[in-house]
Amino acid sequence: MTDDQTNRATAFQALHARAEPLLLPNPWDAGSARLLATLGFEALATTSLGAACVLGRTRATADEILDNLRAIVEATDLPVNADLENGYADAPDAAARMIAQACEAGAVGASIEDHTGDMSAPIYDFGQAVERVQAAVEAARALPIPFVLTARAENLLYGVGDLDEAIRRLRAFEAVGADVLYAPGLKTIDEMRTVVQSVGKPVNVVMGFAEPTITLDQLREIGVRRVSIGGGFARVALQAALDAAKAMQAGRFEFITNMIGIGDLRRAFAAGE
Repeated sequence: MTDDQTNRATAFQALHARAEPLLLPNPWDAGSARLLATLGFEALATTSLGAACVLGRTRATADEILDNLRAIVEATDLPVNADLENGYADAPDAAARMIAQACEAGAVGASIEDHTGDMSAPIYDFGQAVERVQAAVEAARALPIPFVLTARAENLLYGVGDLDEAIRRLRAFEAVGADVLYAPGLKTIDEMRTVVQSVGKPVNVVMGFAEPTITLDQLREIGVRRVSIGGGFARVALQAALDAAKAMQAGRFEFITNMIGIGDLRRAFAAGE
């Protein structure tokens, strides 16, 4: 570990201890990471979907996820949290090994989820899910830096159980030491408030699945401590490119007025040239 990574890890940990929510945007490559850094964000998080989209897929391998993480870490001086999906393994110890790999790639935090990757049985049973988080916590605590471990209850995304089941899992993840709790699929401010009030650790809300009219002020008022967007930026960018391509096919080119300025690109990318 370098002193720089240790400093980033300490800073990332402190960002979760304040009352003001941490806005944690999700770049999908080095270029988008540098652009986000120019806006003054305090930290970044990778997105496994965004990493896969770079490769023309919706699913990436563990090595591809780590390569994408490494590129984003090297692109800026900001702390980076890694989206590791389910650790690319079912067994707790095997999944937890990816925590150390993420740290070696430069991450100062990571998430592990209870989605199996198998759509016929998409969520690990309760006991196995908790054992996997416990193993990930132990792996994080064994690292030489303060590493923020986020535990994700994915059941709402896959129609397995309800909000009560998500909360049951998050409470169990908290009990075995997770630093941040995360239930993708929360849609309303009332659902988010219920989760925040049901646990004691910081809660991450991803706005990619939520009512888009919810504001940061509302999230602050109910005690949300971290706000991410998942693959949202990558999907917005791809949709914009698709819309422009369709306009081009139709013989229209007004979309060029929405291009980022070359000066802005040069300023953002100067460190890499």
